[in-house]
Amino acid sequence: MSTPIEEYALLSNCRTAALVSRTGSIDWLCLPRLDSGSVFGALLGDEDHGCWSLHPADAAATASRHYDGDTFVLITRWETASGIAEVHDFMPVDPHRHVDSDRIDVVRRVVGITGLVEFDNAVRMRFDYARAMPWVRQTGTDESPELVAMAGPDAVVLRGGLLKAADHVHRGKVAVATGQSVDLSLTWFPSQLRTPPRLDVDEEVARTRDWWQRWADRIEHDGAHKDMVVRSLLILRALTNHETGGIAAAATTSLPEDFGGERNWDYRFVWLRDAALTLEALLDHGFVALAGHWREWLVRAVAGDPADLQIMYGLAGERDLYEREIRTLPGYAGSSPVRIGNGAALQYQADVVGEVLVTLSAARDGGLPDSEFSWPLAKKLVGYAARQIDRPDNGLWEIRGELQMFTHSRVMVWAAFDRAVRAVEKHGLNGAVDSWRALRDRMKDEVDTQGVTDGCFTQYYGTTEVDASLLLLPQVGFCAPDDPRMLATVTRIENDLMQNGMLRRYRTTTGVDGLSGEESPFLACSFWLVEQYAATDRVDDARALMDKLCALANDVGMLSEEYDPKAGRQVGNTPQAFSHLALVRAADALARARHKPR
Repeated sequence: MSTPIEEYALLSNCRTAALVSRTGSIDWLCLPRLDSGSVFGALLGDEDHGCWSLHPADAAATASRHYDGDTFVLITRWETASGIAEVHDFMPVDPHRHVDSDRIDVVRRVVGITGLVEFDNAVRMRFDYARAMPWVRQTGTDESPELVAMAGPDAVVLRGGLLKAADHVHRGKVAVATGQSVDLSLTWFPSQLRTPPRLDVDEEVARTRDWWQRWADRIEHDGAHKDMVVRSLLILRALTNHETGGIAAAATTSLPEDFGGERNWDYRFVWLRDAALTLEALLDHGFVALAGHWREWLVRAVAGDPADLQIMYGLAGERDLYEREIRTLPGYAGSSPVRIGNGAALQYQADVVGEVLVTLSAARDGGLPDSEFSWPLAKKLVGYAARQIDRPDNGLWEIRGELQMFTHSRVMVWAAFDRAVRAVEKHGLNGAVDSWRALRDRMKDEVDTQGVTDGCFTQYYGTTEVDASLLLLPQVGFCAPDDPRMLATVTRIENDLMQNGMLRRYRTTTGVDGLSGEESPFLACSFWLVEQYAATDRVDDARALMDKLCALANDVGMLSEEYDPKAGRQVGNTPQAFSHLALVRAADALARARHKPR
């Protein structure tokens, strides 16, 4: 039986990530990068697809866990009949050392608190999405045991405890008494290189704890749910690659939106939209330098002919995200296929250019001056939007059905021209402002006439259906939150898309997305509704919904993509950047409403 998604906690070194279950098993770890092949893939199958289990031998042991302050050092406290012990899990992070070229480390420190506690330690390594069983050999000594495993270009070394093989599993025992500690570690390195030296764990845990805490200490939020805001921003930072600046949409692939169905996608890439929205959230909290890093990534990724623009890229700007199925992993809770790559990279989504230009504008307003490349790139993107102005698209939700003139997409085309005009008028940059102003006005007139039916914004031109993405229209300044059309749209969204007090993206029964099956309420959409409520004097409704949504986070503050209210569990890839950045925006909107004069 698959471990519930909300049972996992995240470890990160801002290059890759691991998911650790409440029972002490690392069930997902891709090395050396977030979008590399998995070494531990039990998340999408079972223990035979790779995991590292570390838990007390006492079957009646109980666990509680928390992060050490505002960090990704996870402390799991185990209480047994013979004593109490803790496991401190972390991935060393050092932005000044380019460690991803030659090593990635995972450390599990076992600490005795009281009495004597014995742990079972079991490691199952299955490289490349369980397609490669590694060759394993003992290389250390009895006093300093080491286990080296390699397959193709990848190798790992396990240190800290004697492990013996049986049926492709390496097992051992770890015992700690009061005041004692034992350090276990796994280190990835390129298989053609020598085994990396041992870590100084005391030094690494102190450096890692200090780096995360100093980053978090810069966050300011004057309002409720501060802990969730800080944790959400930390998660967004954890999904941002140190080296490249690319921001992944999630740490996982193929966690299903519909258990047992086909709605399983690989989210370990950089969606321009998601990354842009993430940067807006970070900018609102003062992280201008991080915006600069992402802007450099954008320039590199999009360099060349804007006609070749993709909606998503790899973490370093790679363009080839060919979608294929991995048959060696059966899928989470039997949900197949498991996919790597994402075919949506080849879709046309008209809103993406608008999202990017809105974020570049926000960075400019936040004090980040344009570089010699950023404004020329922005002008190229505006020209691309002008050439594609009459083209229907796949929309924000990446439909795989018939292309449409989605109202949200059309508004974001308007936003692209609006921010270009603003760059000239407000910041004195050069450009074809008269042409951009005319295109902006044209888009405004078009949406006002074709995107509205019976006084309500619609999902796409020619339908009466609504879509939760319409809640974003006031956020980009297309209309006021209390515009009568917007208020009517909110009423329709509440009537048509609300399920157990939360919002679905749209009604899947209309067949617009071209897929079978249903999906659960999408968490980001419900946070958008909080923001809308807060902006229209429905502050009590906003607070009630915000409290409800924050209560859905797991014990370490993580949210996935969706939530199934019937089963009472998280659904979809995790942790989901879209969910966490929407949470931050909603909390900020509530804070503004608190200070708003009546």
